[in-house]
Amino acid sequence: MMKKSTIDEIRARFDQDVERFSNLDTGQLSTIDAQVSLELITEAAKRIVPHAKHVLDIGCGAGNYTLKMLSKLPHLHCTLVDLSLPMLQKAEERVKLVTQGKVTCIQEDIRIAELDDHGYDIILACAVLHHLRDDEDWESTFTKLYHLLKPGGCLMISDLITQENSILNDFTWERYGDYLEALVDKEYRQKVLAYVDKEDSPRSMTYQLELMKKVGFSSTEILHKNMCFGAFGGIK
Repeated sequence: MMKKSTIDEIRARFDQDVERFSNLDTGQLSTIDAQVSLELITEAAKRIVPHAKHVLDIGCGAGNYTLKMLSKLPHLHCTLVDLSLPMLQKAEERVKLVTQGKVTCIQEDIRIAELDDHGYDIILACAVLHHLRDDEDWESTFTKLYHLLKPGGCLMISDLITQENSILNDFTWERYGDYLEALVDKEYRQKVLAYVDKEDSPRSMTYQLELMKKVGFSSTEILHKNMCFGAFGGIK
């Protein structure tokens, strides 16, 4: 098996990729249904916690998901966490233009970031959890996110996912490759898939929903799934 990217390698790559992650209109072109997931998880969060006061965006990138959340709940205090300082600075700049609440920025790995237990009504985790590695890493991170939420709060996830069945998993990645090739060309297909193989270690939606229940979430919801991408969440 190929050795996966280190945290420092991931940080360095995102440091160079700020502008590509700064388009609220298009989202990530390499992500199937990016705009659908962006809308669904933020609208769901607003409906689950309509009087939310504080959102935590982990792996916030350039701030797209927080901006979408603020378009629905403009008074939110926002805590932005990301490995990349240039990403975080871009997110802060964009978020401060629209929020009426306080903006706090933390450059850190979410697994070791010092945050307030029971401090957040909504946690957004978008295209970030696929960087977790083994089962222990996944479970400890989900446990931490559960404790960070206030009772009744929600964790909303939009991410790359695998399938439980290996035959179907191969099929979905083949289809994703076809999507990438149609989007740009065959070279782009190879480039994106090689990058995923090197940097990411996604798990299935089923795995993550079951893990949420295991660490204490009272209920889980599937909002959208299209091949190897999904939008889903848990309520504390």
